[in-house]
Amino acid sequence: MVEGALKRRIGLPLLTAYGVGVMVGAGIYVLVGAVVAQAGIWAPLAFVIAGLIAAPSALSYAELSTRIPEAAGEAAYVEKGLRSHLLSVLVGLGIVVAGTISAAAVLRGGSGYLVSVVDLPFDAVVIALGLALTCVAAIGVLESLGLAALFTAVELIGLVLVVWAGAGADPVADWHMPAPPVWSGIGLAAVLAFFAFIGFEDIVNMAEEVADPERTLPRAILISLVVTSLIYAGVSLAAVRAVPREALAASERPLALVWETATGRDAALLSLIAVAAALNGVLAQIVMAARVLFGLGKREPRLALFHKAHPRLGTPVLATLLLGAAVIVAALSLPVAALAGLTSTVLLSVFILVNLSLIVLKRRAPAAPFRVPLWVPYAGVLASAGALAVSLGGTS
Repeated sequence: MVEGALKRRIGLPLLTAYGVGVMVGAGIYVLVGAVVAQAGIWAPLAFVIAGLIAAPSALSYAELSTRIPEAAGEAAYVEKGLRSHLLSVLVGLGIVVAGTISAAAVLRGGSGYLVSVVDLPFDAVVIALGLALTCVAAIGVLESLGLAALFTAVELIGLVLVVWAGAGADPVADWHMPAPPVWSGIGLAAVLAFFAFIGFEDIVNMAEEVADPERTLPRAILISLVVTSLIYAGVSLAAVRAVPREALAASERPLALVWETATGRDAALLSLIAVAAALNGVLAQIVMAARVLFGLGKREPRLALFHKAHPRLGTPVLATLLLGAAVIVAALSLPVAALAGLTSTVLLSVFILVNLSLIVLKRRAPAAPFRVPLWVPYAGVLASAGALAVSLGGTS
């Protein structure tokens, strides 16, 4: 194993499980209430719109991942497409910061779920879980994604239980007599719901560890987006059918509330499943952000110390340890109320630049192992810019 090279150990099933896991993550366990607060009974429509916002950019990422199968994918796309080294480094660092903040918030939320079930000191739980996940991420990518796949299976079981409980519950009054849609609220809800689709872009940053990346990467991206969209549709329908809007909007654990309301049983099991979802999200973000730093080290001399893989483990250990420490510190001190809006704003800005990069690259060199029509990145720019305008307008 040559120092500086990553091991290609990931196939389509594991990469798809990683994509689904990081997209579903812990977000859906807490996000439904915020979306319902804005869109009411029309929350499922907000998730559909969010998926449509994400779809063109996901297709653009699919083509770019075959053109430039590198870690720090977004930075590589922007540098080769827009020919701006500074902009590419800023984009890469933005992805690292967004991933770190997201992981910290999810670690904090997951620790909160755990201490609500088991009487343990909150700070000690944050530190212990953060250290354990950082060690797994440093040991090996196959081990990391294997554990993430296990967490994904657990959290999907939890979501299936929520859908089953909501579908069998007595419908609330709004279900029979829904209020007319308020499109401004649905638009803001869709931007919030977009946070739940974040993750497909993380897949491309595993490119240097994927076997046959030209075929595997686009398939994993598209399968993950479709599977996740179906999950969100079922979960949001079950939630608004079983629980009144006001109760969902006020709850910090809305899916546990759906379970309790629909079944009359304690939601401790769902709380533990939410912990597994949080661990999945934290692990996936640490793995992803470490690969972005690894890729940036190849492009930016001042970050070159991060472009090193351990000769035996085959992972970017230094980048992983640094990010793990940052996640733990942030989780102990960071207020997370605005996480979804902040992360969505950063990534929507990145998506605009990535889609613009693909437009330029397609005009410069049309041939690619996987190609989408030229209108796709244009649609990605428009969808991302529109959602960004709604997001900034809603927070101004």
